[in-house]
Amino acid sequence: MRASTARACVAVVAAALFDRDGQVLIAQRPPGKPLAGRWEFPGGKVDAGESERQALARELREELGIEVLAARHFMRLTHAYVERDVELSLWIVEGFAGEPRALDAQALKWVAPARLAAEDILEADRPFIEALRDLSGGAGGR
Repeated sequence: MRASTARACVAVVAAALFDRDGQVLIAQRPPGKPLAGRWEFPGGKVDAGESERQALARELREELGIEVLAARHFMRLTHAYVERDVELSLWIVEGFAGEPRALDAQALKWVAPARLAAEDILEADRPFIEALRDLSGGAGGR
């Protein structure tokens, strides 16, 4: 009998968080984490019993010290890394309280959506770049 080759898919939420100038926040994966040094949209794993919206609010509070006031689901995709598959759900954060700051030893930077393609963004996040560029009217802010 052959062993199953099916891999578990990790559910992950990510945030497109915009400043008043329409730039989107990206975070650099800190040392010690897989793919350290690469850039991604802030977020993280959805815990058991948690909705995606709850996970988004928790992750942004833990990683950035902000409170999500309004957010809407924008896009979902699945990506297969060598070590695991991820189902990534991108949310547009339309309102938040507080100033984002690096609470997880990660570097942060604001980037114009048109310039995201020039960043070393994780492969799983790359399809979001074009979608965000095409998003009409800027997106969120406060």
